[in-house]
Amino acid sequence: MIYLSEWQHGATVYYLAASKKGVCYFGNNERAVVMTWLGRHFNEDVLLGSPADAHNRKYMDDLTNYFNGSLTAFDWPFDLKGTPFQQLVWEQLLTVPYGRTLTYGDIAARLNNSKAVRAVGGAIGRNPVMVAIPCHRIIGRNGKLTGFSGGLDIKRQLLDIEGIAYHD
Repeated sequence: MIYLSEWQHGATVYYLAASKKGVCYFGNNERAVVMTWLGRHFNEDVLLGSPADAHNRKYMDDLTNYFNGSLTAFDWPFDLKGTPFQQLVWEQLLTVPYGRTLTYGDIAARLNNSKAVRAVGGAIGRNPVMVAIPCHRIIGRNGKLTGFSGGLDIKRQLLDIEGIAYHD
């Protein structure tokens, strides 16, 4: 069973999905896109509404606290579906501390493959759990913001929450 909840911050609607193993999705795509993604990656029924919200309550409370500036680290279990390379990249994202940034090249170097910058970017772009797996903390080599699956406005908002300076 996948538990799918809608969570809102300001004008932005997010969807959070979790299995019994852990969070498998958090993002601001439209619900139909999320449902298609879940169907492709999980062969399980999707539960909506109050029972899903009850299952996901801790995760949604943590998100509220993060967006309010009172939570700096997530202690969530995850249930991630991705290639072995994507999994390695996502593991590296989890090591980037709150309030700090790295570049795509830094992540590639941490994987002992400095030529894999584009592949790292592709894996980061497929991160299914934005915020808790902090892909927003990865910026361009020149210090500028680069693509973000949730949109650059959301990336700016997340970096502002963490007090991270950036160049547009």
